[in-house]
Amino acid sequence: MQMPSNSSDGQESRARASLSAQVGRWLGGKSRRRWADYGFMAAFVILMLIAASTSDVFFTERNIRNLFRQIVTNGLLSLGMLVVVLTAGIDLSVGSIVALSGILAAGLTDQIGLALAVLVALAIGVLVGAVNGFLVARFKLAPFIVTLATLSAVRGAIYVYSETPQTPSNPAFRALLGGGFIGPVPVAAIIMVACFPLVWLFLNRTTAGRAIVAIGGNEEAVRLAGINVGRHILLAYIISGLFSGMAGVLLASRLGIAQPSVGAGYELDAIAAVVIGGGILGGGGGGAIGTFGGVLILGLIDNLLNLFNVQSYYQQIFKGLIIVFAVLARRKEG
Repeated sequence: MQMPSNSSDGQESRARASLSAQVGRWLGGKSRRRWADYGFMAAFVILMLIAASTSDVFFTERNIRNLFRQIVTNGLLSLGMLVVVLTAGIDLSVGSIVALSGILAAGLTDQIGLALAVLVALAIGVLVGAVNGFLVARFKLAPFIVTLATLSAVRGAIYVYSETPQTPSNPAFRALLGGGFIGPVPVAAIIMVACFPLVWLFLNRTTAGRAIVAIGGNEEAVRLAGINVGRHILLAYIISGLFSGMAGVLLASRLGIAQPSVGAGYELDAIAAVVIGGGILGGGGGGAIGTFGGVLILGLIDNLLNLFNVQSYYQQIFKGLIIVFAVLARRKEG
């Protein structure tokens, strides 16, 4: 006697339908993100054409040099932000770390020497990143809340250290780092550009880097594969803190003065560069090459708006709209 198979047939049909829906969402998401890449590449070309046709000074050596000096801070912050975003995290404290590292480097240079002051500033950046990573990895706290708290705490620590700007008397503070040149090329820009292939190699050619990328895609699968997820999340935030510290030192060196109020809103520029370059908030996408493209696009926008004397308030509105568009274009389907 043959038993009815309606139940098993129904389950199989539902499973097939679910699989088809998942594949469709995945393919649709990949296609949408690919078109977003094309859109941002087209935007870059359009910006270059606009710059060439509307400004006589854009392609001058002086403006190009200034452009690359100005994107150094966001370039370094975006690299650190990329590594954190790949773990499905976020780091809102980067701007405060920039201010703290810069003011420590400037304030300590005359007391303990330039090299040691820079090392202390970088170590503080790493320490703040480690605190963020420890709280996120060990206690499973939301990265948004953790880094929002450290943003506030670090900003307060800056004013405890100094309520006034710090200007070191040692001329080497500016001449050797942010304000130095090798030929016509700024030293800070060389340092920033050199960091991108290093991060690319780390993410694509090292075990730790590949684990960080995998965590954002499927944390549970990574854990079941025997990889220490917490340790790699901690490493991601340490890297972000290190790059934020570097950005702070180079910014203070370029300006020749460290302001305790600097860095507000820098995290938004870094997030924008990452998502423009292919990063997906929530993990599952992003890379160093795309992030560099995002940094360049934002740098071009800022440079053009400054050349046309557009007020900074409108620039902030424009960046906010870019972030919304980029996140929508690259969102992951559930």
